[in-house]
This record gives sequence, C-alpha cells and structure tokens, in this order.
Amino acid sequence: MNKLRLISSALATASLLTLTGTAFAQATIKIDGSSTVYPITEAVAEEFQKAKKNAIRVTVGISGTGGGFKKFCRGETDISNASRPITKKEMEDCAQAGIKYIEMPIAFDALTVVIHPSNTWATNLKPEQLKMMWEPAAQGKINNWKQIDPSFPDMPLKLYGPGADSGTFEYFTEAAVGKARASRGDYTASEDDNVLVQGVSRDKGGLGYFGFAYYFENKDKLKAVNIWNGKAYIEPSAANVENGTYTPLARPIFIYVNAKSLEKPEVKEFVKYYMEHGAKLTREVKYVPLPASVYKANLEHMEKLKTGTVFGGVNEVGIKIEEVVRRETKQ
Repeated sequence: MNKLRLISSALATASLLTLTGTAFAQATIKIDGSSTVYPITEAVAEEFQKAKKNAIRVTVGISGTGGGFKKFCRGETDISNASRPITKKEMEDCAQAGIKYIEMPIAFDALTVVIHPSNTWATNLKPEQLKMMWEPAAQGKINNWKQIDPSFPDMPLKLYGPGADSGTFEYFTEAAVGKARASRGDYTASEDDNVLVQGVSRDKGGLGYFGFAYYFENKDKLKAVNIWNGKAYIEPSAANVENGTYTPLARPIFIYVNAKSLEKPEVKEFVKYYMEHGAKLTREVKYVPLPASVYKANLEHMEKLKTGTVFGGVNEVGIKIEEVVRRETKQ
C-alpha cells in the first residue's frame, strides 16, 4: 500500500469519487484538515473501506489544520485532522455554530527539519539558529547560510515551509521563533508537503520542515537535521520521541469528531475502527503510536459524548507523551 501518495492525486481521486458516487446510495464520511495527519487517516480510511467492501465511502481532504477547522466548525465535515490542539478562536467558532466535538489524540510526530543531501554543514542546528532563519525580522535580510554561522559556506539560503493554514506552521513558529504564526513571509509556502519535499530535494541551499512521515518516505533525497535539546543534538526518530529527548519539535497529533456526526452509524463505526487499528497503521506510516490506554479512553469519550479539549485552546511546546496520556485518561 502506498501510504504517502501525492496529495494532488489523492484530492483528484476524492473529487472523482464525489462525482461518480452520487449515482449510488452510499454512506459517506467527510474528513479534512492537516496534511501531517493525512497519512494515518488515509491509511485507516483505505483499510476501513476494504473491510466494508466499499459500502461506506470515506473522503479525506487536505486544507491544513486551520482550513480543516474552518470547515469543521461550519458543520461541513464529520472529522477534522489536526496537527495541533484546537485554538480558542476555533473553539468559539464551533460554539457559535453549535458544533460540539470529541478530541482524540492519535499519535506523536517528530516534526522534522530537512536539508539537501549534499549539505554537510547544517546537520546539527539549535532552535536559536532556526529562529534566525525564520523570525519576521529575517525577511529580506537573512538569505545566506554564512549569516547563520560564520563557519557555514557562502551559499544562498532558500526556505520551504507550510502555509499559514497549517498546524505545523503554527507549532514550528511557536517552538522555534517563540510565538505562533510569527514568521518571515518570503519563503516557498505550500499546504502540500510533497511540494516542500521536492523544493528542498532540488535546492542545495534549501531547508524546510514538515511531519516525520514525509521525511521518512523521501529520505533517499533529503537529510534530516539533528536538533539541540539543551543537552545534545538529537535526531528525529520514533525512539527519541518516545524517550522524550527529541524536544521541542515532538508533538501530539489529533482527530476531532463532530458529536452530532456520531448519530450516523457509519461515523461511529469508522471512529471505532480508527481507535482499534490506528496504532498499527500509525507505525506503518512512521509516526509514533500512543499507549493503548489513550485509544481506549478515546472510545470511552465517544460513548459518553465527552466533548471539549484538555489543552485549553493553546499549543504546548515540548509536551511529553506521558502528559498527554495523563490528561486524556483522567476521568
């Protein structure tokens, strides 16, 4: 199974299914949101549709975490993929529209900074160096590797990153720059992580960031940067996320389920399937599964219609798996 097909192809397929599916009385589950979470949800959707012999159709769109929540809070989707917790503004938007939701953490991601394979000088970077590159004050001024470190070569620095609707953009800017959404604007931006992969892989002076799954799928044409955690330079990996050393770029990722959508048997069935099979598929697409207790708690929250968020509408940079487990399993 191709777990990370090109997003443009996936969206085209989804559009085609939408057109052809109207001829059939087929139950449909609508999902949109984060490109980071997409590989897991798409893998679950594929397996679920096979198990149901395509009697239920699942469409998975990609408009970024922010774009996905806009649709979700308008009642246009059943489930929203999110690479960060829901924000206070999104909570207000959902409340005004009468949308109640169940928050379900489904994995941890090692947000990965990548460079061109020929780059031998920036294999280890500190968050403050990332800040130098990405902060708003760098716009139009920091455009050469030598400005980041005098020992680096005199070579143009080209940046590639998610667009403003991306939860990855929000998390990274908060972790690296110190304030969510604080970023220079003169970089190649895309909600399609495959565009960012192609950009860095073709640019010797390129640097970008996105979810670990996209790096792993393209590690033959990218190099991951080791990030300073205050004690050592740590490579992004499942083991380093699990042991808590890959910080501050390790983060929980989520799905949010519209409580009203759970009145539809197919949605409830899909969420149950997701919680029962998601850990295995998460591992397959190279994210880090959560302990079984979290998936169990998610199902209990669904049955009890326990709505809301345990994150208070804010990102928490550096939060560990243990803390997510504690919050979500606490009754």
